[in-house]
Amino acid sequence: MIEILAVAAAYLLGSIPFAVLSSRLFGLADPRTYGSGNPGATNVLRSGNKKAALVTLLGDALKGWLAVFLAQHFGLSDATIALVALAVFLGHLFPLFLKFKGGKGVATAAGVLLALDPWLGLLTLATWLLVAYVSRYSSLAALLAALLAPLYAATLHGADSLFGVVVLIALALIAKHWGNLQRLMAGQEGRIGGNKPPAAQETPRKKKKR
Repeated sequence: MIEILAVAAAYLLGSIPFAVLSSRLFGLADPRTYGSGNPGATNVLRSGNKKAALVTLLGDALKGWLAVFLAQHFGLSDATIALVALAVFLGHLFPLFLKFKGGKGVATAAGVLLALDPWLGLLTLATWLLVAYVSRYSSLAALLAALLAPLYAATLHGADSLFGVVVLIALALIAKHWGNLQRLMAGQEGRIGGNKPPAAQETPRKKKKR
């Protein structure tokens, strides 16, 4: 029963939509209504509000880290910790509070990996940062980090339960970024910090006289 409750709680924690909450906090439009429509930090950044994007990034990463950390702290089995890691990640991808239409999971995956193994998390995060800095494509950075994360896990731990979790997360990340990959190949993918939403660029409309 404890294991079931832990997995359910992890899913609910992952379902918390920090992109939507931070946008409301900073008085921005719902991130699902502009840009890519993705409730994630990169799309929130398109609003031009870096603080809101940072809050989203930290919130999404923290929930992934916290779920796994608590499972470890309370001494749950390795199998349960693996299920908790997947549950919080899938909670972000398919959140109960957003009718199962969530973000792409990059920040939450980073938080999960940092909790499972700090070295694994740091290597994967460094890969994302390097590719994002050089290319200015968040999606390309996510795809390459997802491809390399299982390799890092295998090198550090071999083919254990942690490796299996990393492979599943990597496959889910690639699937969620499949449309981005197609746009990258077509040269149509937006870069980090570009494409502000129309609502952020328009001037307020004048009220019509009655």
